[in-house]
Amino acid sequence: MQRERDTLTLARVIGDVLDPFTRSINLRVVYNNREVRNGCDLRPSMVINQPSVEIEGDNLHTFYTLVMVDPDAPTPSNPYHKEYLHWLVNDIPASTGVTFGNEVVSYECPRPTMGIHRLVLVLFRQLRREIVHAPENRQNFDTRDFAKAYNFGLPVAAIYFNCQRENGTGGRRI
Repeated sequence: MQRERDTLTLARVIGDVLDPFTRSINLRVVYNNREVRNGCDLRPSMVINQPSVEIEGDNLHTFYTLVMVDPDAPTPSNPYHKEYLHWLVNDIPASTGVTFGNEVVSYECPRPTMGIHRLVLVLFRQLRREIVHAPENRQNFDTRDFAKAYNFGLPVAAIYFNCQRENGTGGRRI
């Protein structure tokens, strides 16, 4: 777990998107038979469809919320915004996947036009089943503010991958 946290810190996921936390749940994310590992590179053609997401756990009465954000996607109207929300699913029972949850904001494929973007999937433990409201828009989402609004506390798991346009070269180095 220490190595995973170090990777999130070196890539500035912890800092830019999340506060330091200790992973307490295994989160498995798979796009087209390719398991996501922190810092791996995936092109938009590989992430067109939402991934398979599995959450470890042994109590079906525990529920989770999954958020997928891009902290590297400024918009022309606001180049200093927080994050772009790609996906939001809540009420996911432990030991299942996102298909058993409530999709609040539908999955939107990342399509970076320039640079390398970090796509971050964050898992929060809910205190109970509850209704989570979709934000007014996907832009200017703030994962920390969202967690505070619903009293989720710190994440229980997070993973990220790098994404750039199809013909982009190079990669993010940590």
